[in-house]
Amino acid sequence: MDENGENSPDPLHRLLDAVLDERHPTLGDMAGGAFLSPFHFTRQVSGRSGESPLALRRRVLLEQAAWRIQRGTSVTDAAFAAGYDSVEGFSRAFRRAYGHAPSDLPSADERGHWLPSPNGLHFHSPTALYVDAGTPEEVSAGDVVGIQVRHDLEDIDALLEAAGELGPDELARVRLPGSAPRGWDGADETIGQLLRHVVLSKEPWLASIEARTAPDLSSGEDPGELRKRHREIGARWLALVRDIQRRDAWQDRIIDALCDPPESFLLSQIVAHELTFSAHRRLLARWMLADAGVDLSAPALDPDPILWHRRTTGEQPL
Repeated sequence: MDENGENSPDPLHRLLDAVLDERHPTLGDMAGGAFLSPFHFTRQVSGRSGESPLALRRRVLLEQAAWRIQRGTSVTDAAFAAGYDSVEGFSRAFRRAYGHAPSDLPSADERGHWLPSPNGLHFHSPTALYVDAGTPEEVSAGDVVGIQVRHDLEDIDALLEAAGELGPDELARVRLPGSAPRGWDGADETIGQLLRHVVLSKEPWLASIEARTAPDLSSGEDPGELRKRHREIGARWLALVRDIQRRDAWQDRIIDALCDPPESFLLSQIVAHELTFSAHRRLLARWMLADAGVDLSAPALDPDPILWHRRTTGEQPL
């Protein structure tokens, strides 16, 4: 129960709020914030996260301090921000965790401030992910997730290009009354609605993972403008998936503060969710585009990922 007497839909998030709240430096403070006894609070946090409340708080605050130091904050300021009473105490704890002094941190990178974790919970920096220039040849035949993600992004781009020949009336015509694959997005009854949602769907996830503020989802339905936005979102999404794969971080968990109320999700769940609903919407968009008279016979508009992969890699069937 929360302070209003209501059941939390995500108990883990409620417990983590109590652990990481800056007003809760002690176990007693954490337990009081969760309206539990210290014994029951410790048992619940340890059971759900595999880490005691004090150990979890200490590790995440050290990760936050390391992130700050890498980006120019003094060791003294980082120490006091992490709740330590002295720089000496902070330095001892830091050396035990990282194996070297705070002043010896390597240069900043995307995840260089993370410590080993039994639960995938980490301090996420409020910075954007950057994508290197990808080429079709980088999509390995053995990389199933990579094929799905790249095919999804390029297929959306092809559909937006095809929709560019339609006028506003055709884009806004209701063709599938009552269609709403994800109820919280609203209706997907028109070509414009479908394309807008398939483009913007990934952006709230990216904002949560990158610790950004909620994105502006008030975009219109012009295919040209959506195509520009899709390429920016797509680059960030591809960078995220590559980073997850590189670190084998599919079991990492984020607390999505943009949900109301917030919820926790595994990164693997997020990617699977997006691929599923995007595939559904792309097939609906094809049906609607054909109904509007758009010619879908071009190779780039074939929805089969096998044919897409052969085109992009030059691979020929035996």
